[in-house]
Amino acid sequence: MAQIEKQDVLADSGEAYELEHSTEEEYIRWYDREDHDQFHVCADDHCQRYQGTTSSHNPEVVKAVNETAGEVLTYNGRICDARFSKCCGGVVEEFQYCWEPVVHPYLKRVEDNPASSTIQSCDLKVESNAVDFIKGSPEAFCNTTDSDLLKQVLNDYDQSSSNFFRWELRYTQKEIASLIREKSGIDFGQILDLVPVERGESGRLVKLKILGSKQSLIVGKELEIRRWLSQSHLYSSAFIVEKQQVSNGIPGSFLLRGAGWGHGVGLCQIGAAVMASKGYKHTEILNHYFIDASLEKRYE
Repeated sequence: MAQIEKQDVLADSGEAYELEHSTEEEYIRWYDREDHDQFHVCADDHCQRYQGTTSSHNPEVVKAVNETAGEVLTYNGRICDARFSKCCGGVVEEFQYCWEPVVHPYLKRVEDNPASSTIQSCDLKVESNAVDFIKGSPEAFCNTTDSDLLKQVLNDYDQSSSNFFRWELRYTQKEIASLIREKSGIDFGQILDLVPVERGESGRLVKLKILGSKQSLIVGKELEIRRWLSQSHLYSSAFIVEKQQVSNGIPGSFLLRGAGWGHGVGLCQIGAAVMASKGYKHTEILNHYFIDASLEKRYE
């Protein structure tokens, strides 16, 4: 509903932000639903990935839908852009680091464990803090290996790996050079380094510098980084890079160690499921992930 409202405003005003910015030094691309002006949502990760309607027939789902019919999440009277991702990794990201450069007060940094003073005092935009955070395994709602609970949230193919709160991915030099060339359309030559340039509040990379033997470039935002570094989608851009088997300045392989699954903005689906299993009400869950937002009855 927020996207319908947003597209109507854009249609009336003609105001929109450029999705792409390119210079010799950097390429910045962010995605939003203006990519398709003939319909409101698509089945890609940047919108709402379609997974079939099987779960919608679950009696508990039907009951929840009926009990909350007509309720919408609002902030200052406007319908919220209620973003969600699979797993925030311990800290919820802020909207502007992933999409258009607009600050939404209700889509701010949230520690997915209110009792954790360690996470609260940690500025993850600072590289050394991000490294420690990603290497660690802080207590958080979404830090769970409860298979029965995960079956309620994830489809079968999403359960092929339970290592989504913290994960690792290794590429050989040949693999990563070929992958980046294929995804970016740029021949960087051999990849010498992947250097963090800017991180968001959750430790997710907003800008990453690719140093190659032929050329170098800064790439952003988070989804573009994930697309360049995976055949499909990297779990998230909250990762650190370890160069291995370095010979004459050229790494033989790269180890990516990461946190979370998805962009991390708004509601954390696995965290919300854990909260529900602990007895939190839906209003409490929404208030946890969407700061100072309100539920309003807009229709019957």
